[in-house]
Amino acid sequence: MFKLTFNAIALAVVTTTMASAAVAAEPQADQAGRAMPRLDHVFVVVMENHAYSEIMGNPAAPYINTYAKQANLATNYFGVGHPSLTNYLEIVGGSNFDVVNDNAPNWHNKSCASALSTSTPQLEGASAICPISGSGMDAATPAVDNYNEGTVASPIHNIPVKPAWTVGQTIADQLVAARKTWKSYQESLPAFGADNVNSSDGLLTDATPAPVSGIPHLYAVKHNPFAYFANVQAGETEGLTLKNIVGFEQLYADLASGNVPNYSFIAPNQCHDQHGRSAAEVGPGCSSDSGTIAQGDATVKELVRAVKASPVWKHGNNAIVVVWDENDYGPESNQVVAIVDTSYGVSGVTSNVPYNHFSLLKTLEAGFGLGYLNHAADKNVPLMADLFAAH
Repeated sequence: MFKLTFNAIALAVVTTTMASAAVAAEPQADQAGRAMPRLDHVFVVVMENHAYSEIMGNPAAPYINTYAKQANLATNYFGVGHPSLTNYLEIVGGSNFDVVNDNAPNWHNKSCASALSTSTPQLEGASAICPISGSGMDAATPAVDNYNEGTVASPIHNIPVKPAWTVGQTIADQLVAARKTWKSYQESLPAFGADNVNSSDGLLTDATPAPVSGIPHLYAVKHNPFAYFANVQAGETEGLTLKNIVGFEQLYADLASGNVPNYSFIAPNQCHDQHGRSAAEVGPGCSSDSGTIAQGDATVKELVRAVKASPVWKHGNNAIVVVWDENDYGPESNQVVAIVDTSYGVSGVTSNVPYNHFSLLKTLEAGFGLGYLNHAADKNVPLMADLFAAH
């Protein structure tokens, strides 16, 4: 990382703003000329910490394997790096925003510098992450294993490419500006909401004024990227508040009524997203790898069925995306599973085009008629239009 002069900063901000306006006006088609259809509702389900080869063909995940064949499968899709939080930020904002750890937010702290304004990334073991806002440098992803970003011969953004200068916004900001809606659905979130909560079992939390130690860490704020942004924490803009972060009870109620937002970010808890917790904490059901994979398989099945049973699925152009954030630091590459299922288009498609989390963000932005944020605006990031194509 390095410091920039004031003039360089000003130029970078102006250049980024102009570039965003330009890409918004570009034809929304992939490299083969396929147009990206308009999207009405998207459900993004994020799973955890398993490489492509650990899921595909695994007998502990029968539903996911069948679903991938029935829907559309990206066979060359990669997480951007490690650890989890960086990938979640990249899925919703096209940048790691200079964060390269899984630390909790420094809630509502207006005096600490935004992660974007530091001259070095906030490394593992550092203090809580200051609310993200403004503009600043995107951090280079640490090479924590030999295959951290793609392959050794073909890394994916090990050193950030243009625009390295990044804006502290997410797709939520874009949707609100476009008068569209979003929610982050977080399983095991306590009933009173996400404010100041870093972990919870769905009832007890580590939040003040009565923090409880020793609770199972089912909800984890590191899987709730929107909570890290200053404007969401402040809640001063209608539609950009912590009230947009709700539990799975609300998810199923919204699906049953058909009153769902345009963009639904869905994070199962750490027993159900294949992350897993220790047996001492939660028992054996989600501590072994086969157990976590089976739990995740059942969760994906339940979520997909609930979405497809919703009245909203029957009208307009709707899509489900099931994607894994990263591998588990194993010897495999950081290739992960990404499944796309639409209510209107092709099925049974497999795509070998090299995609990553920036591609997913860019594709959803195109489908909603938005501009491209941060690395989603990079020219070498392709749209996933083949997997979202109409008949």
